[in-house]
Amino acid sequence: MSIVARSPADRVIVVGGGVAGLATALRLAPCPVTLITAAPLGLGTATGWAQGGIAASIGHDDAPALHAADTEAAGAGLTETDVALSVAEAGPGLIDWLVDLGIGFDRTADGALALGLEAAHCRRRIVRARGDSTGATVLQGLVRAVQACPSVEIVVATLQDLLRDADGAVRGVICARDGAAFRLPARAVVLATGGLGGLYASTTNPRGATGRGLLAAARAGAALRDLEFVQFHPTAIASGRDPMPLATEALRGEGAALIDEHGERVMAGVTGGDLAPRDVVARGIFQALARGRTVYLDTRGALGRSMPTRFPTVAALCAEAGIDPAVQAIPVRPAAHYHMGGVLVDAFGRSSVSGLWACGEVASTGLHGANRLASNSLLEALAFAPRIAAAITDAAPAHAPVSPAPLPASFPAGEGAPDEVRSVMERHVGVVRDENGLSTAIEQLDRRARLGCAAAETGLMIARAALARRESRGAHWRSDFPEQLPAYHAVTTRADTIGMPAKQEFTDA
Repeated sequence: MSIVARSPADRVIVVGGGVAGLATALRLAPCPVTLITAAPLGLGTATGWAQGGIAASIGHDDAPALHAADTEAAGAGLTETDVALSVAEAGPGLIDWLVDLGIGFDRTADGALALGLEAAHCRRRIVRARGDSTGATVLQGLVRAVQACPSVEIVVATLQDLLRDADGAVRGVICARDGAAFRLPARAVVLATGGLGGLYASTTNPRGATGRGLLAAARAGAALRDLEFVQFHPTAIASGRDPMPLATEALRGEGAALIDEHGERVMAGVTGGDLAPRDVVARGIFQALARGRTVYLDTRGALGRSMPTRFPTVAALCAEAGIDPAVQAIPVRPAAHYHMGGVLVDAFGRSSVSGLWACGEVASTGLHGANRLASNSLLEALAFAPRIAAAITDAAPAHAPVSPAPLPASFPAGEGAPDEVRSVMERHVGVVRDENGLSTAIEQLDRRARLGCAAAETGLMIARAALARRESRGAHWRSDFPEQLPAYHAVTTRADTIGMPAKQEFTDA
């Protein structure tokens, strides 16, 4: 489609083809939207790989307040109470919206939605589609809806930077396609670019998930929050693939156990055991591996035999790796999975820079705190999409002229992060951190960033934020500072985290 079909006075640009971008584009209708995707719709997004489901308090024994309480407990003191409750309250209606779009969820014999259990949830509230194929099913449904929506045009291109007007407000994007750069002016830009797991050597994310949107927002001067909190999924399948395939947390909800090579329970004696919050389980597995043990997810027996129908995605991944989960335990290890930090936004997804919104994993809404509760990621994106759309629709278009930002002369050949950056992040900014390792990472990443490596610049922001937080909380674990300080959010800008020691602006959680 044409990339100049929309009037800049009317157009809203949404960057990202996952659940956050697609839902936002649909909610903006009939406002003209240009949807920028790095790959053709339906490809290259972490949404399609989401196995678990969408958390929603629709069971007869459940309530939004219970869901919000579980979210807060997992968030390790940094989840904002009002955000958790408002998102939990929106959950049932969002499932209805998806059903109205034609997305089919798994149901019981009597036609009710089938609800699964995952770690750190006090109720069965995980709505799933085709067992462990929820992300792919939801993505396919949203893609169909977007393709049928006349107000949305689709441009396959890579985000390079944000355009700003004379007042510093965001008024469009600079993109690249086939090695050439072009500008797209707009009245507003919504970043829905996902996370940054691709910065790590071990990740469950697409290789292109390197925080490109986060860096673009940082370069535009947006406030960033809690960048140090990177969630590592405990049970990535250790089969040698890159990215690593995922064994959904729902398997542990259905009775799978974490064991070592001797059959001993890895999480024995830990509160919550195999169903403890993700950060706790990830550290338990990491520490076992560090002691030379091998860790497995044990699905042998009835659960393993039922996996082809109940968990077909994991069953297929195991088959590709030559594993029969009915008779063999699945080797697992933690892998970078989700970024709780991001662009600081308000209740309507607005960043600190006029004209710039953020939705989904790239945003820091206050929902996830220091550790995301399982199956709250798709929910968050779906909940904020209509809020963002309403705020943009109500906002008056700006008329300040756009400054002539120079177009980049060339672009990196690959989408992913260089192996050197991934190795540094894995070794020094991973599940367990300390001052020596983080300082080494900062030195090495700074050298690459000064040579123009965008992935190194993003990794440098994460490493500096991790060095500045001298405590252990949620997904951020400092072996040299194992205790917790009074809860605080760390709000920074790019100027704070690039080229100088990180200056933290502390705000009460």
